[in-house]
Amino acid sequence: MTWPLRGQYAIVGIGETALGKLPGRSTLSLHLEAIKAALDDCGLTIKDIDGLLTNQPIQDAMRSYAVVVATASGLAPDYATDLANGGATPVAMAQHAAMAIAAGLCNTVVCVHARNQATRSQLPERAEVRDGNEDFDEPYGFLGAVANHALMASRHMALYGTTSAQLGAIAVAARRHAMVTPNATSKKPLTIEDHQASRFIVEPLRLFDCSLVSDGGGAFIVTTAERARDLPLPPVYILGMGQHHPHSNLAQAREVATLGGAISSKTAYRLAGLGPNDMDFAQIYDCFTSNTLITLEDYGFCPKGEGGAWVQGGRIELGGELPVNTHGGLLSQAHVEGMLHVTEAVKQLRGLEPAERQVLGAEVGIVSGHGGVGALHASLILGRHAS
Repeated sequence: MTWPLRGQYAIVGIGETALGKLPGRSTLSLHLEAIKAALDDCGLTIKDIDGLLTNQPIQDAMRSYAVVVATASGLAPDYATDLANGGATPVAMAQHAAMAIAAGLCNTVVCVHARNQATRSQLPERAEVRDGNEDFDEPYGFLGAVANHALMASRHMALYGTTSAQLGAIAVAARRHAMVTPNATSKKPLTIEDHQASRFIVEPLRLFDCSLVSDGGGAFIVTTAERARDLPLPPVYILGMGQHHPHSNLAQAREVATLGGAISSKTAYRLAGLGPNDMDFAQIYDCFTSNTLITLEDYGFCPKGEGGAWVQGGRIELGGELPVNTHGGLLSQAHVEGMLHVTEAVKQLRGLEPAERQVLGAEVGIVSGHGGVGALHASLILGRHAS
């Protein structure tokens, strides 16, 4: 039995800011630019919006940042909050927006996520307790996202014989997609040989296994399917969604070669009444190539442990069996914590992209969000049709 709310809510507008290194741009200014772009995309105005969801800035932490963004944009929302699920936040926003509308709290929600992390330091000004594990990790050099995800990659290699060159196939596919994406920031051709010659950042992850550090933002607008039919562009319907959060830090994880997506995706498939074979593309959170590999397995596209061989040979490239991250992803387009994975899924399902970028006949796709050190996961299934 499918979800009773399947196809009753839709994404009707999307917007993206400039991407890359944007000196002098505040997080708030990027939020406002993204909101305006999404409104312009679908012909709505700020007066049509009565809900707002956003992320909280890393550097400017404050209570109720969503209200700050709303006021700056000229909005007095009936429903607003900011989410802090890391890279799972944008996917979770779509879920919260649909649930808020279903609950009668609002009718049309703008979801916006932006960072200025490339041109502003992310390091704390002083040593402080952040999650209670610092004394067990950082004095020994185990700190930062690369080290944590390198442990996951090493575990997968040890269990299943996955190779660095197989991870490289993911990086090469992302770069090929970025080369035909107008606003991508890394467009220089990349080969497996280039990947293998690149330096280790934290072994076994090489330079091209690691995502970009970017300024930028994006936004999308969710409303009812009924209202969506009156707007100028094809709506993209929310068909299924799920979340799962297996641990807080890696010391608590039962296994790091399988993450929250194994359960999150099952919930999304169940609600949508669909399965992996029904997906025409996948926009997978790719903070590191190893995360893409693990998520593809967790989402059921191939058996656990076989992802290394499965991603080779062009299977995940445009024209292949399952195009993955058709915009270049965090690895080659820009790192906006998964917001651009959602906007890219909408672009593909509208079917209006140039031929070199379009997944031909795309009807349904899945989007993943991944936050923390494999601690947070959200899944979203989107479709061209409501049923």
